[in-house]
Amino acid sequence: MGLRRKVMFPLFGDGIFTQEGDAWKRSRELLRPQFVHRQYDNLELFQEAVDNLISVLPARGLVDLQPLFFRLTLDTTTAFLFGDSVNSLQASSKAGESTFASAFNTAQDFVAKRLRLQDLYWLVGGKSFTAACEDVHRFADQIIDRNLSRDNEGSDAGKYVFLDFLGKNTSNRTELRSQIINILVAGRDTTASLRLYPSVPVNSRTAIRPTILPVGGGPDLKSPVFVAEGEAIAYSVYSMHRRPDFYGMDAELFRPERWEEDLPMNEDPINAKWGFLPFNGGPRICLGKLPDHTITTG
Repeated sequence: MGLRRKVMFPLFGDGIFTQEGDAWKRSRELLRPQFVHRQYDNLELFQEAVDNLISVLPARGLVDLQPLFFRLTLDTTTAFLFGDSVNSLQASSKAGESTFASAFNTAQDFVAKRLRLQDLYWLVGGKSFTAACEDVHRFADQIIDRNLSRDNEGSDAGKYVFLDFLGKNTSNRTELRSQIINILVAGRDTTASLRLYPSVPVNSRTAIRPTILPVGGGPDLKSPVFVAEGEAIAYSVYSMHRRPDFYGMDAELFRPERWEEDLPMNEDPINAKWGFLPFNGGPRICLGKLPDHTITTG
């Protein structure tokens, strides 16, 4: 993990994205059962958010849908996690929820910049970052208080709320908030075209022991590369997903039907397994990965 915990902790706290070892395993086992199809069978969860999205679209002319889609996923994700949506698509009428949405965006932007700087992450932060993190934590605490104090008997019978489950299985209040924020960030970033615009375009891993990468060194980039213990290796999923030798000469185009064709990367078993990584891979593969996602990624 390297510096990730220090870089992300002010916003994420002690959650699945900042943990390793036994703590990470516990979080994964706690969260895994919640990411199954049956928890999303009730599409009523999306109805209000979709209606709000439609209501803010102009009757004619051009519109940038990307920021609206981000707000849409924020609304549906908070409805699923908290039992209450932050209604960011109608933020102008609800100042507290507008503050949360703005603070959440600000804090995420700071974290992204800190991750890029690695050892120099401490250069990015200050009062703006601290204030944004505090606003996110404060709003999450308010939602948790409201959710856990209500009488669930007889109200919203049969309605699945992620926070209800966590509250019954997590006694530590700070841990509860941290896990909620970690999953909220993951749910918030689900509007990308997973191949061309992956949710995590650049990632990194830190060597826990001296090792050797089989290729990547030398003038032709085909020689082995030594990686010392503690050294971080960054990799660009964004760039890899646009490689013509993996996806064809039109790799820059959004063309979902390519998945029905014989892609160049499938000629090599290693490339076939690791050439498409919108959800990462290995033990820390994203819990939200569903088996049918590759069909609509272009």
